[in-house]
Amino acid sequence: MEFGLVELSRLQFAMTAMYHFLFVPLTLGLSIIVAIMETVYVMTGRPIWRQMTKFWATLFGINFVLGVATGITMEFQFGMNWSYYSHYVGDIFGAPLAIEGLMAFFMEATFVGLMFFGWDKMSKVAHMIVTWLVAIGSNFSALWILIANGWMQNPVGAEFNPDTMRMEMTNFFEVVFNEVAQAKFVHTVSAGYVTASVFVLGVSAWYLLKGRHTELARRSIAIAAAFGLASAFSVVILGDESGYNATHTQKMKLAAIEGMWETQEAPASFTLVGIPDREARETHYAIHIPYAMGLIGTRSLTEEIPGVDQLVAEANEKIRSGIIAYDALMTIREERDATPVEVRATFEEHSADLGFAMLLKRYVEDPRQATDEQIAMAADDTVPGVGPLFWAFRLMVGLGFSFIAVMIYFFYRTSFKGMQYPRWALRAAVIIIPTPWIAAELGWFVAEFGRQPWTVDGVLPTALSASHLSITDLLITLAGFVIFYSVLFIIEMGLMIKYIKKGPYMDVDETDQWMERHAHRLSTHDSKGPFAAEPAE
Repeated sequence: MEFGLVELSRLQFAMTAMYHFLFVPLTLGLSIIVAIMETVYVMTGRPIWRQMTKFWATLFGINFVLGVATGITMEFQFGMNWSYYSHYVGDIFGAPLAIEGLMAFFMEATFVGLMFFGWDKMSKVAHMIVTWLVAIGSNFSALWILIANGWMQNPVGAEFNPDTMRMEMTNFFEVVFNEVAQAKFVHTVSAGYVTASVFVLGVSAWYLLKGRHTELARRSIAIAAAFGLASAFSVVILGDESGYNATHTQKMKLAAIEGMWETQEAPASFTLVGIPDREARETHYAIHIPYAMGLIGTRSLTEEIPGVDQLVAEANEKIRSGIIAYDALMTIREERDATPVEVRATFEEHSADLGFAMLLKRYVEDPRQATDEQIAMAADDTVPGVGPLFWAFRLMVGLGFSFIAVMIYFFYRTSFKGMQYPRWALRAAVIIIPTPWIAAELGWFVAEFGRQPWTVDGVLPTALSASHLSITDLLITLAGFVIFYSVLFIIEMGLMIKYIKKGPYMDVDETDQWMERHAHRLSTHDSKGPFAAEPAE
């Protein structure tokens, strides 16, 4: 197989996946924010909260529809571009995706229609429940997809069957409760909540700058600031948990992110900035924070974190062990039921390292014929791109802490300054609208690029996972996806801008009348207000 074919397949999937994820975070977060707003409406009965719910739900609906369209394309690619991957691990990877479609997608797709068209056909409480079911369904979708992805990062609850030549599930609950999957889920949905909060904050700030829909904007900022602050803290805390998990599930990824070439004495320091140099195996001009990496990665001051060089040496040994497993596997394939017991025992002893032997397929057809030099090259291939990972991670983390600062500021102004915001702060809120998407895309880049050269970590190399397609086929489909997705992006942006400019056009008269009566009661203290004067004798 041509290596260029694999790279083009990766490029196509990366493009479609990262484009699809432009819609996912806003869907996850905005669904919850809309549900919160409708809950306030049901509790207070104030029409402005109903108007807010309908307005933000309109933007949610536009985003939701285009997110579904781009997500379907991704699932087709597993069969088209990654057919061997689908064959090899389909028994495990397919189960969460099937459950996602049956349990979550149908749930949100069913109730989203009721949410939009059931306002005058259902009671307030019933409609609020429907809105929450849409939000829960959206988050359930993320759960099952991230369970599937988490298994690729940490393949538990499954083993290779030498008779079928496939990975097979041995424990469904281990797959579901995989520590990597659970940490990724809560981290990802929290990032989605931050994205939606910044979006609502920025759009509302734009209204205040324009002097339009000010009551809706101030209340929306109040919700976004409170929800966003909690979510931003959650992202940082759960990101720390992901780092801790990587210490014992994806050590090479963690070492690459840190630019840690040599194993440091415990507790390891955190590299704040530096210039990683893969050729020299050194991070130049590094600025370290003592003890920090030890605390993040091991929760202790006594455990060390292995560096890249140590992990490459370990990979070399695993490749040699994998060659023994590969040799036994070839005997099993030839002998079938007549395979000697000792051969199967040998395979079982070394089967965990079979995937490492498959790394040699890039250099030699039969791993058993590999030279020491080829084994060393394959071991070095286990090091992902250190420079891109190093800087992508730091930019992502920097943005994460900046969101905390933004939310603290707006929460303070909302809570203690009577919802009055300086114009410079409102302008800043508008400018930062794209930044959560940048952070989210960087997060996925770190997660997926950091797993290379594996499709399934330690089990299936990426170079063996792709379909046998022609370069021409891939170039044509890649160009088609770029054109199609560009059109969708233009449509998405056009619709979002159109409805943001249009503003909350539903329930306007009812809301305005209520606000006028409310303002009158507060100014006159009439008999209907909370400060009513005692009636005259």
